Amino acid sequence: MAVTEHPLHALKHYLPEGSFEKVVEFLHLYKVHLTVSKVRKSVLGDYRHAHLGSNHRISVNGNLNQYEFLITLLHELAHLLTYEAYKNKVEAHGKEWKCCYGSLLNDFIQLNIFPNDVVNELKKSMQSPAATANGEIALLTILRKYNQHHKEGYQLLSSIPEGALFITDNGKIFKKGKLRRKRYACVELKTGLPYTVSAISEVKQLVVVNH
Repeated sequence: MAVTEHPLHALKHYLPEGSFEKVVEFLHLYKVHLTVSKVRKSVLGDYRHAHLGSNHRISVNGNLNQYEFLITLLHELAHLLTYEAYKNKVEAHGKEWKCCYGSLLNDFIQLNIFPNDVVNELKKSMQSPAATANGEIALLTILRKYNQHHKEGYQLLSSIPEGALFITDNGKIFKKGKLRRKRYACVELKTGLPYTVSAISEVKQLVVVNH
């Protein structure tokens, strides 16, 4: 996995204005080794607890917009706080983690650093947060609006109609099926093989012209 080490002052580039000082407090207090990772499609961030003298380690994808970067970092910090309190005696995304994550989100909401639509969705997700940041479809749909760069012609899979054809970055063409929890059941046209595709995948809808 390719990562980039950043001095703490460089984190300001990745965080919403007004959040840097509070983030640094956590990083110093818990001696967190934070790395900014290049794009990983399966995860937005991860956490590894301190072990045999090493520090807690957190990585967050560096291609996220500032709001998504911070929320992903808080998701991973909640794992750290849960580990500090309970070690490995509780479920990774059990009620203890949800409590830590909700408390962190609430603390940062109080800083008035998020847009109103993000705040409203965060308050909903705090009631029962998903096990992975990728699982927060409604929240991520709103967060992606704040990306500085949008791929021309691409949109979230969740925004195109069922039965529509779409093409992915690797050139494969699929037909969109029904939603199964957080992913859509899709069929690749060339092979007829079934796939499940994340609802927040960026795809390009194909227009079928009937002659």
